Amino acid sequence: MVLLSPSIGGLRKLLEICESYARAHGLVYNAKKSKILVFKAGNRLPGHVPTITLNGAAFSRVNKFKYLGTIITADLNDDDDIERERRALAVRSNMLARRFARGTTGVKITLFRAFCQSFYSGGLWVSYTRRAYNALRVQYNNAFRVLLRLPRFCSASGMFVDARVDGFHAIMRKKASSLLRRMRASTTAS
Repeated sequence: MVLLSPSIGGLRKLLEICESYARAHGLVYNAKKSKILVFKAGNRLPGHVPTITLNGAAFSRVNKFKYLGTIITADLNDDDDIERERRALAVRSNMLARRFARGTTGVKITLFRAFCQSFYSGGLWVSYTRRAYNALRVQYNNAFRVLLRLPRFCSASGMFVDARVDGFHAIMRKKASSLLRRMRASTTAS
């Protein structure tokens, strides 16, 4: 569960509601697993943040937190999440290359599309360095090369065109476009 509040007072009120609900329904929140993350306002972080407690136990303050598989940072920079995705891509692609080394090209391409093109939460990335983004792009290209046993220095655009597979930039454009389309079509009040 995530609670968001623009002030410490508001957060304390939300926690009081949670504590009241938990008591009424026989639930217990684990305060040891609970964290507080304070977002930067511009380039500033508050020097002092009052202690926040749940059932008498104080929360520890963190600068980043993994929530639903996505890394959220105090400065809302996406580099850590992109690096998480780059590492996950390396693991998935190496597993595919080992397990399906003798598979046909068609099978390998199908597996690549299923396991290497998801980029979970990639449509939300808006604040990142070129270095982090390029590292993910290079990992994506290398994953395809290794899986299909292509030469290390073959043209990335050429190999994707030949295989009729979307390149990295096409995948990212589609993710952003899909997110915008779903947001515009949403009937949820804003």
